Amino acid sequence: MQHQILTSKPLLDENGHLAEPGYATSLLPIYDRAAIKANRWRIKEWDYYYIGNDDYGVALTIADNSYMGLDSISLLDFRTPWEQTTSQMSWLTDGKVGFPATSVKGDVFHSSKKHAMFFHNDGEKRVLEFSMENFCDGKPIKGRIELANPKGDSMVIATPFAGHPKHFYYNQKINCLPAKGVVEFNGVEYVFEPETSFGVLDWGRGVWTYKNTWYWGSASGLVDGVPFGFNIGYGFGDTTAATENMLFYNHKAHKLEDVTFHIPMGEKEEDFLAPWKFTSSDGRFEMDFEPIIDRHADTNVGVIRSNQHQVFGKFNGKVVLDDGTVLEVKDLLGFAEKVFNKW
Repeated sequence: MQHQILTSKPLLDENGHLAEPGYATSLLPIYDRAAIKANRWRIKEWDYYYIGNDDYGVALTIADNSYMGLDSISLLDFRTPWEQTTSQMSWLTDGKVGFPATSVKGDVFHSSKKHAMFFHNDGEKRVLEFSMENFCDGKPIKGRIELANPKGDSMVIATPFAGHPKHFYYNQKINCLPAKGVVEFNGVEYVFEPETSFGVLDWGRGVWTYKNTWYWGSASGLVDGVPFGFNIGYGFGDTTAATENMLFYNHKAHKLEDVTFHIPMGEKEEDFLAPWKFTSSDGRFEMDFEPIIDRHADTNVGVIRSNQHQVFGKFNGKVVLDDGTVLEVKDLLGFAEKVFNKW
């Protein structure tokens, strides 16, 4: 049994504890950074967008981890295959990046002398503008992408961390955002059209424990001409009250139970570019995954480490909607990741 949040009220109580752990299909709990009672250096806020089609994709991050900020741009070409990720760090941001308290409407902007990132959301559409002087081999990148905001459901979850009553993770994932725009790099224009290109928003606010490992998977596209996507994952705190596993079909949510990532093992460690499998406790998400690119980054600076394997590839299998309808998923391009953090 999973607990669904059905009413809007403050996310945290007067003690800074989660008022109601569980999931929702819209942003019902009200986030207020000032209501946090934990050490402010443990607060982490971010907006992450991935926009892609069958040929290429771009990922954009603005993050404020309190002791440091991170702005990141990734460009991926699945035809080659090739990818590049370049990040700009800043120190002691401590909430000064100024994230909106809600994903419904609001802007966030962060820049340096060599880069600029602007996420604008007027409630009707999202406009992502970005540039970086030295993105790869001394060459710049710039882009502007517009995401429509279709009416419908999203994945929202509020999870505590066991043994840490003032720690929590509040997260929304919005799949299947039709995208249009252009990214320019190295004399090439990467054009996104809303008929074939879709975005996902990962909107995160929370107080995290120092050491953790999470698994996350997402895809957005079309199944028989109908918008379809999913969000799967675990490791984002104590999911006793609810998991974050959810299907989206024509922008309507269908809740899943537990989903397990089966990452193949090599001789000594996981082989992220070998075929994966995904299974579910309720039999409603059974998928094969054929990797194309492992976007791997291992940042290790003393007490701070982030070892990320974000693997992009094609999903094939079946899902079952709430009414029992079975959908066959064929060559749906998305990603699945394993991330270890000491932060």
